[in-house]
Amino acid sequence: MLLKRYCLFFISCFIVALASAQSDDRPQLRGGRPGAGAVSYDRQGRPIKNSAGKNDSLQTRNSLADSITIFYKHFDSTKLRTLDSSINDFSRYFPLPYSVRSLGNLGTATQSLLFNPYMKAGFNAGFHGYDMYNYTLENTKFYETTRPFTELAFILGARAEQVVDFLHTQNKKDNFNFSLQYRFSNSPGALKNQNANLNNLRFTSHFKSNNRKYELFFVFLSNKNASSENGGLQNPSKLDSLSLNDPYELETRLGKSAAASRNPFNTNVSTGNIYTSSQFVIRQQYDLGKKDSSIVDSVTYRIFYPRLRLQHTLSVASNVYQFLDNYVDSSSYQLYFNKTVPSAKSIIYKDSWQDITNEFSILTFPDKNNQSQYLKTGIAYQALKGTFDTTSSISFYNIYAVGAYKNRSRNKVWDIDAHAHLYLNGQNAGDYEAAVYLQRYLGSKAGYLSLGFNNVNRSPAFVLDPLSSFRINANTNFAKENSIKLMAKYEKPNRNLSFTANYYGISNYMYFDGFFAAKQASGLFNLLQLSLQKKWHLKGHWNWYTEMHVQQKIGTGPVNVPLFYTRNRLAFEGNFFTNLDVSTGLEMQYFTAYNADGYSPFLGAYFYQNSQQLSNRPDIHAFFHFRIKRLKGFIRVENLNSLNTAKGFSFSKPNFMTALYPNTTLWTRIGIWWNFIN
Repeated sequence: MLLKRYCLFFISCFIVALASAQSDDRPQLRGGRPGAGAVSYDRQGRPIKNSAGKNDSLQTRNSLADSITIFYKHFDSTKLRTLDSSINDFSRYFPLPYSVRSLGNLGTATQSLLFNPYMKAGFNAGFHGYDMYNYTLENTKFYETTRPFTELAFILGARAEQVVDFLHTQNKKDNFNFSLQYRFSNSPGALKNQNANLNNLRFTSHFKSNNRKYELFFVFLSNKNASSENGGLQNPSKLDSLSLNDPYELETRLGKSAAASRNPFNTNVSTGNIYTSSQFVIRQQYDLGKKDSSIVDSVTYRIFYPRLRLQHTLSVASNVYQFLDNYVDSSSYQLYFNKTVPSAKSIIYKDSWQDITNEFSILTFPDKNNQSQYLKTGIAYQALKGTFDTTSSISFYNIYAVGAYKNRSRNKVWDIDAHAHLYLNGQNAGDYEAAVYLQRYLGSKAGYLSLGFNNVNRSPAFVLDPLSSFRINANTNFAKENSIKLMAKYEKPNRNLSFTANYYGISNYMYFDGFFAAKQASGLFNLLQLSLQKKWHLKGHWNWYTEMHVQQKIGTGPVNVPLFYTRNRLAFEGNFFTNLDVSTGLEMQYFTAYNADGYSPFLGAYFYQNSQQLSNRPDIHAFFHFRIKRLKGFIRVENLNSLNTAKGFSFSKPNFMTALYPNTTLWTRIGIWWNFIN
């Protein structure tokens, strides 16, 4: 019945949109590069009128009623980018990337199938199981647009799963833009005590003075991840003998069955993890340099070329990491987790952190005509305060130096990105990170070659400290972990081909090896990762997208990853009825058997284990994606591989995420993204 409702809802939207697909008044999302569409840009990336007199500048409205010029750049970047309008890959719009797996329910803790260690120096609280869902400063976008732009998105999944996404951005003037983004997700899950919900909010603003000397960036981020924890199934083998073919029948290792609920509006967590974070970032910069002007179609544009920039960045952040259990069963803790807990109605572990960082930097621009080339040096002071179980606290500081050199050559042949952090004094003195990335344009036929080097020396996460309320069983004399990453990537856009090689060398590797335990590997181990991505045009409207990853560990490091992982999509694609773009077909993912990590619900983290092997069938999904003008739609039927022929035409044989957590069986998702230009 629920599937029929999904289909009727989707068909209704599709028919309405199809009726308007015959006309050719699709709004154009232009922008990004000089000369693209009907808009041009000056040396500093500002839109200006073209020679044909089209009124496309930020000073006046576009002459086309449904036209818009919009582009963005990331925080700490000068590279202009345009919006992605592709429809062939649903994972671009879903909160969870395709190579990252959860515990079988959206909103639960995640782990990547591809080796991707934590490589950041400095203070680290130690909780990263939900990082993938969060809005961060690194993925924050600052927009420039000629018209107010709004995007609404809604995903409806099986068992009352839902995701709501909202984005609005507009330029009040040519020198002031703001944007607001909000995402809400709630998923009750297929098992007891598995409901999870996400709340993400981001507000940004960007202001430039009329003389272009002063610039202000403001960012506010707020994230809340609330995920119930069930500890996994008490007996996973009972999945083969369900009376109603519903895994909700099975008992789990944590939580109280009577307290479980599938209500999609229930966001309460009685047993599980609640992580909250908020951050204010204000960056101010004042430039010294040379004034100039440009006259286009009798309009004078003020231009300013910075040569020296004074920059101050203030960041105020708050993070709370909490595990609670309001229905403690001491016998279950002892039986399943080998943990003795006091006879109490509830337990709670809670670490709270406040972080205030001031950074002062000076930037110099060697070439006034290339604002993408600069040298940066600076110093920062970080004040940290931690509170544990609301009874004890600690305060400390860090002083670190920053440096960077970036150069995107004007002919776009060379890109250089080098940056470094060195902790001079304080809690994390001796930590450092240094990275250099080079990209060379080899020509329209040869493509691009990229090389990279990254070295990080970092202190243990604070969750391993005896002061943390999570009380990890660990040796407190951890040495600093040192990681090296070498990267090479070759891209050939005209053949839709890319090849990547990553090499990791890690010594003193820190890891969890139990529900409440952590260790450190004293030796050095290496890991080689090779990846290939290719789009094959088969015939007519048929395309095949394939990617393959090979990972091989060298040495005895406590890391388990699948040797081979592949993702393939066979799609029928094309443009029909002028404005209708379609991509439909099958998607398959597969990885070879390996000893997948276990999961600690108390730490919200995966831990190393070497006794249980995970061997799954390929994941198979059917999809139908379309775009009509400003409407993008997705309908997917996932986990067709759960078909159980032993029980007739029944989808009751799930793959597993870990040894105790089954994935969902047949799962439907319908998603709609609708753009509005005001």
